[in-house]
Amino acid sequence: MQKLSVAGTTTLLLTSCLTIMVGTAIAPSLHLIAPQLHMGAMGSWLITLPSLGVVVFSPFTGVFIDRRGAYTVMQAGLAGYGLLGIAAIFPLPPLLILCIRFLLGGATAAIMSAGTALLAIHFQGTARLKMMALQGMAIELGGAFFLVAGGMLGDIDWRLPFCIYLLAWVLWLLLAGCVPKRPQPGITADSGSLPATTELYPVVAGAAAAMLLFFTCILELPGLLHQRVQFSATQTGCYMGAISLLAVMAAGCLTVTVKRISERLTLATGFALLAAGNLLLNSAGQPAPLLLAAVCLGGGFGFTIPLLNHMTVSMSTAANRGASLGYYAMAVFGGQFLAVFIVMLPHLFLFTGIGGLIISLMIILSTKIKHS
Repeated sequence: MQKLSVAGTTTLLLTSCLTIMVGTAIAPSLHLIAPQLHMGAMGSWLITLPSLGVVVFSPFTGVFIDRRGAYTVMQAGLAGYGLLGIAAIFPLPPLLILCIRFLLGGATAAIMSAGTALLAIHFQGTARLKMMALQGMAIELGGAFFLVAGGMLGDIDWRLPFCIYLLAWVLWLLLAGCVPKRPQPGITADSGSLPATTELYPVVAGAAAAMLLFFTCILELPGLLHQRVQFSATQTGCYMGAISLLAVMAAGCLTVTVKRISERLTLATGFALLAAGNLLLNSAGQPAPLLLAAVCLGGGFGFTIPLLNHMTVSMSTAANRGASLGYYAMAVFGGQFLAVFIVMLPHLFLFTGIGGLIISLMIILSTKIKHS
């Protein structure tokens, strides 16, 4: 197996940041951008449509990875990401801009699946799990960084946040120079894609559930913190940034935790933490429960999403890895998209908290049954 250099590994980890950047780059300045693009009340769709695009295009990008190789799909994804991302600064009709944002989700799906596939080609076993954890850390750190950068650039000019998308073209050059181009093991250029195994479906469902439990909190936190504890926008941003940093720390402990208590129990712990975070937010009105909720949410995210990513790769073969990762990407962004509708439910945090506990118990019971 050809060893991937530090520069190559860093390049692939940086491409992972683009998946969360698709929304965070313009989110802080959305109130400035929407009027300039004549969106009005439809401004939120500038952030929502890329997520829907990922859900729709992920199965197709997975098939392309298995047929043409992850490297080729990554190149196409990075090229399209930069072009579609910057396009909104040009004088285009609002409907066309919304279509472009939807297609941007397709480029994001290609980058997300191909990036993980390339890491899976170059790393095996424990080293691969470590890379999946680092990938999760990169995504969370990237989210925090691009939120700040997007807000600062938006204060200068509403067009500047869109220029962040051009980072994809820089990464395209780094990919060409630092990551070796070679076919996936056992895959020829004209080979077909095998279907994902049935064992993968619970993992994919788990990814959707984990993201749903986490993202519902992210959507509701600004309003909740303002109403219950009168947090300012700056305090809310710091609180949400702390959750991201705690998720980074949890992902950094993932390899050690899996080694000590197994993958399934680590996953069950992650869902229990997400459930606890939701339940704490259900009644939190004081600083202490809110701080504990942040710890639970950050730890739950760091123990679930990177681990489920690793499990997806481990349950796949070289012949169907792209298809499997396509389903995984669809599940993650599908969870985000569904969260937009779940937040309309009454007693939201009680509902999601109980749901998370049920999932955690189901994982524990299935582990005992498997070992009995």
